[in-house]
Amino acid sequence: MARSSLARLCVAAVVYALTVLDAAAAEHKRVMILHSFGREFRPWNEHARAIRAELDRQSPWILDVQEHALLAARTPDSNPDLPFVEYLHALYADKPPELIICIGAPAAVFIQRHRQKLFPDAPMLFTAVEQRRIQFANLTENDTVVAVRHDFRYLFESFLAIAPETRVIAMVNGNSPNELVWQNEMRRELKPLEQRVDIRWYDKRSFEDMLKEIAVLPPHSAIFWFQMIIDGAGVAHEGDRALTRLYAVANAPIFTTDQAFFGREIIGGPMHSPAEGGKRTASVAARILGGEKPGDIKTPPSNFQPPKYDWRELKRWNVSESLLPAGAEVDFREPSIWEAYRGQIILIFLIVLAQSLLITLLVHERARRLRAEVQSRQRMSELAHVNRFTTANELTASIAHEINQPLGAIRTNAETMELMVKSAAPDIDEIREIVADIRRDEERASKVILRLRSLLKKTPFELREVNLNAIVRETLDFLSALTIGRQVGVENSLAPAPLVVKGDRIQLQQVILNLVVNAIDAMSGMPPASRRIAVRTGRSGNFAEVSIADSGPGIPPDKLADVFEPFFTTKERGMGMGLSIARTIVEAHGGQLLAENHATGGARFRIWLPLA
Repeated sequence: MARSSLARLCVAAVVYALTVLDAAAAEHKRVMILHSFGREFRPWNEHARAIRAELDRQSPWILDVQEHALLAARTPDSNPDLPFVEYLHALYADKPPELIICIGAPAAVFIQRHRQKLFPDAPMLFTAVEQRRIQFANLTENDTVVAVRHDFRYLFESFLAIAPETRVIAMVNGNSPNELVWQNEMRRELKPLEQRVDIRWYDKRSFEDMLKEIAVLPPHSAIFWFQMIIDGAGVAHEGDRALTRLYAVANAPIFTTDQAFFGREIIGGPMHSPAEGGKRTASVAARILGGEKPGDIKTPPSNFQPPKYDWRELKRWNVSESLLPAGAEVDFREPSIWEAYRGQIILIFLIVLAQSLLITLLVHERARRLRAEVQSRQRMSELAHVNRFTTANELTASIAHEINQPLGAIRTNAETMELMVKSAAPDIDEIREIVADIRRDEERASKVILRLRSLLKKTPFELREVNLNAIVRETLDFLSALTIGRQVGVENSLAPAPLVVKGDRIQLQQVILNLVVNAIDAMSGMPPASRRIAVRTGRSGNFAEVSIADSGPGIPPDKLADVFEPFFTTKERGMGMGLSIARTIVEAHGGQLLAENHATGGARFRIWLPLA
């Protein structure tokens, strides 16, 4: 029974709490906002917007917010107040607002002047008003103020700090009662600066005349924008049109007191923030609507916010960012290429870096390979030189025989000529024939020695255009004594047209020499009549071909793949390097050396070299 009673009590408490909350949520709060110059005036419009947004966020009540504009602020005549007073009195006769928010000094003065007739008991909140415009003696316990404080000298000195060459400041301020009050205040505060800059006032002129004069300001000028409600000709200016037109003709930077103008025409500096003021005002308004007495809420006046500047205007008027005060905020900055494309730049840099490293490695590898190739060619040249000496050693007997023949003939002819000279009547014609024979035999011996010297000469690898036919012919001439001594028949069939290749003459000659000597050695065990070597040259496409075929036993089929390997030999005293060196030389010339067995018997070696 006790548990049942406790449960009913808890349910009742919850229902009551929800009912109270629903009642609070369903309660309407009526708020009146009074603008000084109309809702199109940018600073106070921004201020009102911030107040409403913050109230909607903080308020637990449903708010009925109504806004009105005080048109009487544009004229010194107080008569226009009366119809507006009657209008407000009739509008709120049945249900006065729970809170009246006055934006700007003219609205505050208006409410204080007509308070007793309109809303004697309604709470009043004066905001977006400079503290000097508040009639504190007329404030009641139902009034509170969220004021600001203008420090014109500080504002102007802040601008002169970023534009120290400024010599003229044009003051754009209207001719309405409120604007004239502020003109007197500014003249008083700025008097110490008159020795430094020429402060020019235009309040007595029409706005059209004002624009004409400001458009031709001298160099090193600046423009201070305060208000333009009524110009010197009595013309009213709504909203932002006056500032927009001024900016279109201005030849100097514009600064002001309120951030509401920031973002289009103003260069910046220390200014009041409508957003910050709106938050402060909404916080006080919520406390009043919640039941606090306005007179108990004391809010100190706010000063200018930390300076902020428009990057676009700084660039337009060539103001260096180095002159800005420490901690200043710079808005609307266009991102640099680095800021806008940082990821792409880093990616490109990494790609370029990777490519550079790869290129460096490839260049290094290429240089290493070139050095290796040079060293390989040097080793090949040295090895080939050794091979030539070995071959020459094998040819010693035939070379000696080839040299001895002309030398023997020279000696015989010399002895015969000596006897003829000693005779009483020497035959001069026969002596001439003997001398011609001596010269011919000497040339023959010289050619043998030159060919041998050329073969044995150690020269670096050098590519030149050479006639392959001539190299083959010279090599066969050099080996003629050997082929005769070994009883080998040589048949050569050289191409009629020159076969010009790019190569080293000595090394190509060594290749042919090695192949012919190998062919001679391969047939050493055969009858002399069967020993034949066929040497042919020709052209095949873009290649020159040399074919050397013998009638020997051929190459064992299982050894065809090994004949060019180093140290492979079928000779009893062979080194096994001749064919390996020959193939290396041919490949160094961009060609090929192939070995095969001829269909009619014997081995055939084919050299392919690219034509020059």
